[in-house]
Amino acid sequence: MTQTTGAIDDFGMDTITLAGSLENKLQAMRDAGFSQVMLKANDIVGHAGGVDAAVRAVKASGLRVTGFQVLRDFEGLSGHLHAYKVDIAKAMLEMAHALGAPLLLACSSTSQHATQDLDAIARDLRKLAMLAVPMGIQIAYEGLSWGRTINEYTTAWDVICRADAPNLGIGIDSFHAFATNTPLDGLDALDVRKIFLVQLSDFMWQETRTVEERISTARTFRVFPGEGVHSTQVADLVLRLAALGYRGDYSFEVFNDDYQQMPLPMVAQRARASARWLGEEVLRRSVPLPNRMRLKAATPS
Repeated sequence: MTQTTGAIDDFGMDTITLAGSLENKLQAMRDAGFSQVMLKANDIVGHAGGVDAAVRAVKASGLRVTGFQVLRDFEGLSGHLHAYKVDIAKAMLEMAHALGAPLLLACSSTSQHATQDLDAIARDLRKLAMLAVPMGIQIAYEGLSWGRTINEYTTAWDVICRADAPNLGIGIDSFHAFATNTPLDGLDALDVRKIFLVQLSDFMWQETRTVEERISTARTFRVFPGEGVHSTQVADLVLRLAALGYRGDYSFEVFNDDYQQMPLPMVAQRARASARWLGEEVLRRSVPLPNRMRLKAATPS
């Protein structure tokens, strides 16, 4: 794990945020000063030169791989559906291993065909974790805010504890926590050693009034931390995690249709400004916010 020192190296970008080729995305991140990248499967399997060429591009970039995403709708299925998802999981684990990714992100199921039995969900997550053991890969399980059964990080933690697998931990996504208004006090119940990944973003309205609006916002209009209306909450989340002793990675998972239409260097520089705010103003408290608004939660007492 990295050390949470407040340096830009503590933060990375998801390729989801940028448009263009994998090589151009990696270069834009490097040029902005980032040293790590969270990869998505589409960037690898959709590479013009194939998976092997994509792997070579990632390794040639010099960026450390934060993780690989995302396995969806894995848990709670049975029969042929379960067997199908096991095959998908194996394929994703193999790609993660080839890329040198230390973890695979799995988000909670939205399938109406999946059971809501928490013990059954835990059994499937344990099976997924065991599939990853021979490759030395961790599974970060995330509660999707529109998940059928698991839609908050607190419930995700419950099933992770039930599964009781050493390489199964939690992935925390600030968007999903804020969208469901899940109190951050629940973080105190987590074992910090089992927080495998933290993904950060913000959005432009105080709440998502419907599930449809939540999904639309999540997939098309997130913004970088410090750019939206939840800056105080983002700062609170990061400070609480630091107080717990979290020393792992933070990655910016910012789905934004507008950013997909902007030059890569401009978007990467916005990400850099966000990383500087979080690292220097929130964690070190030494420079102004990107949007020039000083957070009450980040102001020295």
